[in-house]
Amino acid sequence: MAVSEIIPLSKPGILMKVPGWLMDQKGPLALRPSALPNILPWFFRFVASARHAKIVDIAQSMATLTRDVYTDYAPLLAVCEDKALMGERPILEVFDHPSGIENEQPHLELRQSLGFKAQRLNASEIGDLEPALAGRFAHGLLFPDWRAVSDTEGFIAALTKSFIDQGGCRIRTEATSIDESAGRATGVTLANGERVSASHVVVAAGTGSRRFFNALGVSIPLEGIAGYQALLPNPGVQIRHSVIYADGGFCFSPMTRGLQIGGTIEFAGRGAKPNFKRADIILEKAKRILPELRTESLEYGVGYRPFLPDTKPVIDRSRRLPNVFMALGHGQLGLTLGATTGRLIGDMVAGRPTKQDLKPFSAYRFA
Repeated sequence: MAVSEIIPLSKPGILMKVPGWLMDQKGPLALRPSALPNILPWFFRFVASARHAKIVDIAQSMATLTRDVYTDYAPLLAVCEDKALMGERPILEVFDHPSGIENEQPHLELRQSLGFKAQRLNASEIGDLEPALAGRFAHGLLFPDWRAVSDTEGFIAALTKSFIDQGGCRIRTEATSIDESAGRATGVTLANGERVSASHVVVAAGTGSRRFFNALGVSIPLEGIAGYQALLPNPGVQIRHSVIYADGGFCFSPMTRGLQIGGTIEFAGRGAKPNFKRADIILEKAKRILPELRTESLEYGVGYRPFLPDTKPVIDRSRRLPNVFMALGHGQLGLTLGATTGRLIGDMVAGRPTKQDLKPFSAYRFA
């Protein structure tokens, strides 16, 4: 629950590192040559979001959403059987050199001005919080208002069960098209040819939302940016908190199934097969920090984060089919903003005024 992760991905510190990362395929960011032609228009928009005034504007808009994360999740979690779905421990970020924190200082001050907290940590404090990292890092940050989910699959499963218990129906198949008549959606057609009628439709399908853009009358530069992970069922090391290793571009996340080590950014191109060597790179860096890590029976994973160039999601209504709503492009904040986005979509469907101004999240801002 990265509530203060409101600075766009295109922050200047990142852009300065990009050329080096592209030359070093073991760096936190990689670009497959085959992806370059299609990703260039997206990347030009991405760079345009790096101006200071734009960064401030994006952060302010994102903060209006993330401030309500815990309030919005509370009623959903309250009706779930498991009352410990969301952790209570804060998140740490560690750096190899003090310059790492100094480079982040303008963004930390911006976050603080918007009501989010960060505490600087020295070597002793890092060691007290994470004994496994004692003596390995002398520079860090603590984010006291962040939280972690230790079982993401279980978290989603619990919310789904609650939805079904309250009368919801889950259909596990592919939706291929939106049906329409007289300028309104009438439902969706499924892969097996079955039609499901509906008075309202919400497109919240991550990168899969692209197939519906023509029907919705939108042109949204949505790209899937690959992130890789390795899960160690028996890591042999106890990590208490989620710990972001800033210079390595990955995060240690203690999960109920083991220790998850995930991160990196790869522009692979649409339809590209995963390159699990990226997960091996993460694991190699993790073992430099924690040589005692046990890697037997490890599992690989990949996820395609649905990113827009300005790192803001789309939360909007289709102008072409006004009873269709869009909730997509949340990047790395899909879990964080799930409940808040749901509440906003619910308000729009019901015709209620929304608490947040949704103009910054318009589907038409890229026109």
